[in-house]
Amino acid sequence: MPQAELLTEIWRGDFMESRHMGHAVVCDDAGNIVESWGDPDKIVLPRSSSKMLQGLPLVESGAADAAGLSTEHLALACASHQGAAIHTDRVSRWLADLGMGDDNLRCGAQMPADPAAMKGILCSDSSPCQIHNNCSGKHAGFLTLTKHLGAGPEYIDLDHPVQLAVRAAFEEVTGETSPGYGVDGCSAPNFATSLHGMARAMGFFAGAREGAGTRETAAARLRDAMALHPELVAGETRACTELMRAAGGAASLKTGAEAFFVAILPHQKLGVALKIDDGGTRGAECAIAAILVRLGVLAADHPATLKRMNAPVTNWRGVTTGVIRPAATLLS
Repeated sequence: MPQAELLTEIWRGDFMESRHMGHAVVCDDAGNIVESWGDPDKIVLPRSSSKMLQGLPLVESGAADAAGLSTEHLALACASHQGAAIHTDRVSRWLADLGMGDDNLRCGAQMPADPAAMKGILCSDSSPCQIHNNCSGKHAGFLTLTKHLGAGPEYIDLDHPVQLAVRAAFEEVTGETSPGYGVDGCSAPNFATSLHGMARAMGFFAGAREGAGTRETAAARLRDAMALHPELVAGETRACTELMRAAGGAASLKTGAEAFFVAILPHQKLGVALKIDDGGTRGAECAIAAILVRLGVLAADHPATLKRMNAPVTNWRGVTTGVIRPAATLLS
């Protein structure tokens, strides 16, 4: 069995102080492996990187169009957002349009990561709500599909029609029967697959064309909504948002907890899936940036790239003491 490979290095002066080992796969739109590092067959939980797959039933069922959802709604359905006003205001209006509210969500309350939103809560007598949860857009999508299907309120249950539809779509686009699932931070099931399976799914999204069938149309709409609204997919200072902007629409990117990352590259019709074994976000962000530079999607000298790849490590006095850089295998 192939072993994890060194993907990201942390240097302090002349010493490699830390290493991030991991796995990555690049697939074409037919699901063939173009390049790989580590073990393509590694079974993974893609976490929030799978939100585009979880959003497929929302669109292909007709629920999105029946509810009049815009590209902003579809971007939020794929988002792990900061809980900023641009996110929570839109989710609140979305729920209101459904005739629902915060209590209908099942994702749990979460303190927003957006500094202004966090300060507003901490400096008042209020508490965070479920709309502040980074997954509230995905859950609003689940509720939209629930209403369309006339299903019960517990849409996160494994045997609920929403999750049955999600699992079916997940297995079909990954090309694999899922070996199981974990419960995500937002309480929804998160289905497992191989890293190759996730890259295969991203390759499918990359090659999808509107008008080429119900599923391809749904995939293309979700992919393009993410690229059109990078600020809704994550938020200011976040890697997904900044790297999508840097790619100029040539990539749709999504991170997942525990150092997962995926990329959809429609111009090249390529999909990428990446997992860092130790769960270190800095390792995943550096490695995905390096792979995107390798594939010609990002400029190596773009500020958003340099913030993750070959990023300086500084101390409390602002002195550069080291660097976070991709391993040579990602550059050769």
